[in-house]
Order: sequence, then C-alpha cells, then structure tokens
Amino acid sequence: MKRALTFAIPIMLIVAGLAWWYLNKEFQDVPGTHRVYITIGAALLSGVLSWFLFPEEPKDPGE
Repeated sequence: MKRALTFAIPIMLIVAGLAWWYLNKEFQDVPGTHRVYITIGAALLSGVLSWFLFPEEPKDPGE
C-alpha cells in the first residue's frame, strides 16, 4: 500500500490536473461531462500503469 501512496496517487493527481487544464484550454467544443470522463479515464489509466511499472520496495533478506 505504501507504493500507492508514494507513486500511483501523486501521478494520478498530476495527470488529472494536466488533462483537465489541457482539455479546457484546447477543446472547449467538447461537452463538459465528456471532459470529466476523459480526465477520470486518464487518471485511472496512469494510476494503473504506474502501479505495475514501479517496483515494490525490496525486502531485507535478514527478515
């Protein structure tokens, strides 16, 4: 669970913020609800990818 707090959640928040900013800046013709869905999808996808791509902390062999 520590891995989620250190990598996945901050990456999800950064991606969501950037996606929302870019969609509002460049794509005003897209309805607001669709922009929200796209932002949520981008955040979830980046969170899942970062969860699997960042390795777990190695365990001490002495324990």
